[in-house]
Parts: sequence; structure tokens; C-alpha cells
Amino acid sequence: MIDMLVRLYDLPDPADIYRRVGDAGVTLRRPNGYERHILSHWVGEHFSPKWVSEAKVAFSRHPVSAFLATREKEILGFACYETTLKGYFGPTGVAESERGSGLGTALLFKALEALREEGYAYAIIGGVGPREFYEKACGAIEIPGSDPGIFADLLPDP
Repeated sequence: MIDMLVRLYDLPDPADIYRRVGDAGVTLRRPNGYERHILSHWVGEHFSPKWVSEAKVAFSRHPVSAFLATREKEILGFACYETTLKGYFGPTGVAESERGSGLGTALLFKALEALREEGYAYAIIGGVGPREFYEKACGAIEIPGSDPGIFADLLPDP
């Protein structure tokens, strides 16, 4: 899986996507420290153990380097940044029932804006699955020679 590069100084305006998810009753926010176990559990139920590890890393940073999408106190999706390496976006995921609703894009932009606010000009999206999504959403481009990149020597899950 390739890595992609995003120009943070040239991001599209996410106002419409934020308005759309807000109109659907979704709140986008950073999780609080006391919610670490809740987010970790949710990520473990819906995604991989490696992502649980990275989600936990987000809580070691201040501010927490993750965002949640919630509705009526239910997690619908999450996005982390700077949990794999500095300047990296991910992991991120949305509940299967909410895919295609714009939540993934909204969470992506929250994290990319946070990286920009922290002084980065570029972000790396590591080990990209949905390449076309990132190209369309934020103008990400492939980093040549990035497959397998930093994920070449992954330890297997037990």
C-alpha cells in the first residue's frame, strides 16, 4: 500500500462537509482523556488491533491527536494523526452503516487542519487503502517508492 502526500497550505474549504454532517446530527470533536478506553474498545470492535495501539498513542499527546464523529453519544467514526509517525495522518475509520455519509471526509479535514495548525506544510497519509478517496477529497498525490514504506517489517498480530 502506497503513501500519499497532502499540501496542507492548499486544502479545499471543508465548510460544506462540516455543515452537512452537522445537519445530520453529528458532532465532530476531540476525545477527552477519560474516553481513551471507550475509543480503544470501539476501534477494536470495528477495525484492527494495530489501530487500537495507534488510537491509544493519540491520548499521549496534548491536545489529543484524534477526532471523533458522534451522534447521540454513539461513536460513528474516528481519525488520528501523529500516532504512526510525526506528520502522518491515520488511522481513520467510519462505522460501516455511516460510510458514504461524508463523515470520513469531515474527520480527514479535522485532522489535516490540526496538522496545519501545528505548523506542518505537508502531511503523509500512510499505507493508503482508498487512494481515489484521498485524491478527490484533499488532492493527495502518491509518494513514489513508498510501497511498502515504513510498514515493510510489521510484526504479525498474535
